[in-house]
Amino acid sequence: MSNGDVSQGRRRFLIGATSVVGGVGVVGAAVPFVASWNPSAKAEAAGAPVTVNVSKIEPGQQITVEWRGKPVWIVRRTEEMLKNIEKLNDAVKDPQSEEPQQPQYIEGVYRALKPEFAVLVGLCTHLGCVPSYRPEVAPADLGEDWLGGFFCPCHGSHYDLSGRVYQAQPAPLNLEVPPYRFDDDATLTIGLDPEAA
Repeated sequence: MSNGDVSQGRRRFLIGATSVVGGVGVVGAAVPFVASWNPSAKAEAAGAPVTVNVSKIEPGQQITVEWRGKPVWIVRRTEEMLKNIEKLNDAVKDPQSEEPQQPQYIEGVYRALKPEFAVLVGLCTHLGCVPSYRPEVAPADLGEDWLGGFFCPCHGSHYDLSGRVYQAQPAPLNLEVPPYRFDDDATLTIGLDPEAA
């Protein structure tokens, strides 16, 4: 065996060992890099569907839940509230909700799967302020024509109890209706469409 054969053997061994170590290093660097593309647990939780027990909501009561970082209101409307909504068709900009502010399966003046429950994103469509829930009829500060709804304190936009914006308001569109479904009579899930949709 000559000195050249030993050097060739060493050379092959060093090249092989260096290649293996380099390959492990590339994989070691690539795994965390690729994993960083996945959303964080916090981001996944923020976009996850939210399930709410609506059986405990009293008639006329509003509750707020958070979905995707936004306030979502659930209002249990009374028979009187539903009658008042119908009276406002001439007073609102988009009475039949033809603008795409709700999923396709939400239709009509109540803008709901079940008329009793309104489900609305609680952000004004003007500049994103949070309107106040004002269910009372004809309060002194909103006038005798007020039949209940939502009032945005930032720039004065008025919405009815279906989230439809009144005419001549700063807000251009009705309040958004998020995707939602009823899992049963007492459970509503925000963020999932009904299976029939």
